[in-house]
Amino acid sequence: MTKVVVNSGACGFTVTVKAEKGKERTISLSLDTACEMVQKMLGDIATVDQRVTLIGFRDNPVYQSAAKHLKHVACPVPSAILKAIETEAGMNVPKDARIEFVREK
Repeated sequence: MTKVVVNSGACGFTVTVKAEKGKERTISLSLDTACEMVQKMLGDIATVDQRVTLIGFRDNPVYQSAAKHLKHVACPVPSAILKAIETEAGMNVPKDARIEFVREK
């Protein structure tokens, strides 16, 4: 199982993404969060084909679900979901990603 924790930023929500290999290239997902919009995404993507990480933005089921349920387009959760899937599928290594604001004087 691959577990990713996302601190989404200004909204204050934290999302714990769990991805687990299933049969025949499937990945089962769980999204533990108080964010109702992210919770709704699970209805669309509870089980996905591991090759979903190779599909472009417009046709990607994770991003399509985000477009349907999330109001904030800069939400980092869809990307984190895809990172968890590709890591669980053995298509990438578990390496932290970060968005950092740098304030220069």
